Amino acid sequence: MEYATLIIIAVGLAMDAFAVSIGKGLSVRRIEPRHTISVGLWFGGFQALMPLVGYYLGVSFASFVQSIDHWIAFALLGVIGVNMIREASSKDECECHNSNADFSSRKMLLFAIATSIDALAVGVSFAFLGVNIWRAVMLIGVITMILSMIGLRIGNVFGCRYKSKAELFGGCVLIVMGCKILVEHLQEM
Repeated sequence: MEYATLIIIAVGLAMDAFAVSIGKGLSVRRIEPRHTISVGLWFGGFQALMPLVGYYLGVSFASFVQSIDHWIAFALLGVIGVNMIREASSKDECECHNSNADFSSRKMLLFAIATSIDALAVGVSFAFLGVNIWRAVMLIGVITMILSMIGLRIGNVFGCRYKSKAELFGGCVLIVMGCKILVEHLQEM
């Protein structure tokens, strides 16, 4: 998989964490360095860990589905993308006003798991596609960390105006990447 494609997928996956970071930024009056570090490490770490777990799960049964791996990658990325778009479209009002300023490990763990479940499925897709998993997880982790830190600041400054837009963008990116994988495979045939 091309380096540019991995970066685009990483940005798409980071959009959930970015959106939650915007909400967290809204919940505090003044961002402290510990808030920024907490958001970056939790979200970046879990976004890197989940595709790694998914990859090793996928590798264990990749030989059984090798003939349809491109369809599986297309379906997984498509379903995740559609779900993100649906979530972004279904929010009538800004939910981040209900967020609190709790940056405890327990709360951040829950947020980190919730925003990285889709990365697990992408990791399974990576196994089928033979992606260099270490390069992929480093990119996903670093990009998510940076975007989460930026999201925290944006939320603190601008509120939740951009939360749904970020989720919508991320969903569209994942759908486009799924289609690209499928088209590239069909062109090789």
